[in-house]
Amino acid sequence: MQRTSYLTRLILFGCILCTVPVIFFGILSYLQSSNEIQKQVNRGQIQLLTQMNSNVEQILRTINHAFDQLVNSPLMAKVLSEPFTSDDFMLYKDLRKEISNTQSFYTKVDDVVIVNLKQDWMIKNSGFYTFSNYIHRFQIANQMLLPNTISWVMNPSVWFYSEEKANAAACPYTISLVKKLPDQSLDKYGLAFTNLTTCSLAELLNYTPRESETVMILDDQERILFHSDPSMIGKYAINTEFIRDPSIFTQASGQFQTEVNDQLYTATYLRSSYNNWIYLSIISIDSLTQDSKKIGRYTIFVCLIIVAVFLLIAWLGSRKMYNPIERLMKEIGGGKVPSGEKRLSNEFDFISAQVQTLFQSKSQLETEMHRHLQQALTYFLIKVFQGKVRRDEMMERMELFGLSGMLSEWRMHSVITLQIDTLDNTRYGKEDMELLLFAINNIIEEIIPSDVRLPPVFIEQTQVTLIGSRDPSPDAFKSYMYTVTETIQQTVQRVLGLEISIGISLPFDDLKQASVAYREGLEALKQRIHLGGRVIISYANINEGKHQLHLDYPFLTESELLDAILLADEDNAQRLLSQFMKIIFKHEMAPQEYQIPMVRLFTSLMVAMQESGVTLNQLLPKGGSLYEELNKLQMSREIEEWFWTRVISPLIGIYKDRQNSQYQSISEKIIDMIHKQYDTDLTIEQCASQLHYNANYLSGIFRKETSTTFSEYLSAYRFAMAKKWLTETDMTIKDIAEKLQYMNSQNFIRSFRKQEGVTPGQYRESFRKRGQ
Repeated sequence: MQRTSYLTRLILFGCILCTVPVIFFGILSYLQSSNEIQKQVNRGQIQLLTQMNSNVEQILRTINHAFDQLVNSPLMAKVLSEPFTSDDFMLYKDLRKEISNTQSFYTKVDDVVIVNLKQDWMIKNSGFYTFSNYIHRFQIANQMLLPNTISWVMNPSVWFYSEEKANAAACPYTISLVKKLPDQSLDKYGLAFTNLTTCSLAELLNYTPRESETVMILDDQERILFHSDPSMIGKYAINTEFIRDPSIFTQASGQFQTEVNDQLYTATYLRSSYNNWIYLSIISIDSLTQDSKKIGRYTIFVCLIIVAVFLLIAWLGSRKMYNPIERLMKEIGGGKVPSGEKRLSNEFDFISAQVQTLFQSKSQLETEMHRHLQQALTYFLIKVFQGKVRRDEMMERMELFGLSGMLSEWRMHSVITLQIDTLDNTRYGKEDMELLLFAINNIIEEIIPSDVRLPPVFIEQTQVTLIGSRDPSPDAFKSYMYTVTETIQQTVQRVLGLEISIGISLPFDDLKQASVAYREGLEALKQRIHLGGRVIISYANINEGKHQLHLDYPFLTESELLDAILLADEDNAQRLLSQFMKIIFKHEMAPQEYQIPMVRLFTSLMVAMQESGVTLNQLLPKGGSLYEELNKLQMSREIEEWFWTRVISPLIGIYKDRQNSQYQSISEKIIDMIHKQYDTDLTIEQCASQLHYNANYLSGIFRKETSTTFSEYLSAYRFAMAKKWLTETDMTIKDIAEKLQYMNSQNFIRSFRKQEGVTPGQYRESFRKRGQ
């Protein structure tokens, strides 16, 4: 009872404090004059208009952002710069997929239209069009005359729905985000429209005007984009009875009064800083004062009822309130609750202290996660410099670490390698080496801005940093590299008292060359044997300005060779082996250095053989050592011939014997899947996933067994089904096209005529005539 009494008094006192302002506001509202009420309403209208502006701008900015991603995508650059016709089905499909990403229920985007004036085509939701045949081509093309590269413009909906009359009539005007293309080129020959119907603005505003209120949105030309009366949309503001002079909208926001039919109205407006639209609310002064007086009379009565209800709820609820508080204290206190008088007066302090402890733990966890992320980035950069990262993985990881945007801006890169010359006659020992490199890392981070470098790392007592430049000038970049390395050298000498030497690689423009540049930096540092310590050496000065000829192992060619062997594709395997050898032997290296890639290839073949269940005895029935045979070879021609005759050709023979008994069964399964799933978006990758095989492997088997490709067989079967439906059913051409996964009926008709020489309608008609 004591605990309940304490909470009851606390809650009752809080309720009284909460209701006093409400009662005071009710009395004040009742006593206020109409002018003061009007001012308050005007302030409320400003807040309302600000909210409306925020709701609309949030959607417009979202549309703009999604639109930027579309027009700057590689796919858009490709369709703008290369020839693109309605026959390019896969390219059109990919483009439609990109376009659909900009359309969502949230943004209310009705259509996205792409026009290429140079190639004379237009794409929108309803399909692919020849622009010169489009009804409203002149009006659309005139949008190139807009003064800005990107503009928000209100256009008649019929411009974009010439073939869809119903859509145009439903909403006569469309708000278009117009961009001139290409986005990054001065020569503009294309247009992109993101269309948002004016009818959808009502949903975006999420506001229902009061009975005596008129709400409008005007564009930067004072044309009405939204009006409480939809018939006013598209007209100019001066066509309304409320606005006689558009010059009144001179400020960012404000109020004015106007008179219509001897009745006074107060108008509140807000001009958007984003697109210069004007949000306007007009309401009758009489209705304001009438509503306000009613509010004033009823507020006191309602407040009294609220006070009574609050007191009753507080009295009844406080009896049960302590149980949840006690359970909460047990949960956050680890099952322990303070006892005695301290339990009464400090229960909330106890909860607050525990919550603060939780927040501190959260902060510590975030700090730990950030540290682990930095460690992951450091480890990844070390692998990059060591050449252990494939290009696709490199780009993916750079984006994951948030570095892809900065790297895309760089036009030139270089790697610096830094080593401590000696620790003799210094206050440091060998055990301090890692700590010193860490300190040098910090110095480099302070000297070199973070937007022109990747995080510095150290590899085997060498500090390594990749530096980039947005300036494509080699001379400027070279000068900057010498300046920054001299600053680093001087700072390390001053702060740590150490003499260091720095190697600078040749400039490069492909991040995949970072491993080569790292080796160039190390090679440059080797010149200290002649030059002594405390030097800055550029690799350009020791190698006549040429990149070091270190071998980049052809992983991709090796992978394709292994796939050809597993598929028992003898011709392709022999071609890939020859290609692999050409890549290796085109580099000028010492004879013993060629052994490394040969051993790597041999090891990969042995691993693939073991994983597929082939024993070494099947290759060497009489015993012996393949490795010793390989080491005795001296000529490149002999090495290539040895790989083929002693390893690859025997393996192909073994795999061929295995596959002859499997191919027919696999091909039959693929054909069965085509016959059952031809009316879906079926691909060889989906078949491979269901059959648990590699897609390239299945494709090779199917082509070998059927003498045709998967896509050709699927297309032929779909045409056979189309002929069957045309002759045996009354399905429409449009339904057949949709069932066979065509984007629109025109593409299906065009493909059918190309295949059969007649249109689907002509084919059906000729069949019916033969039947009669």
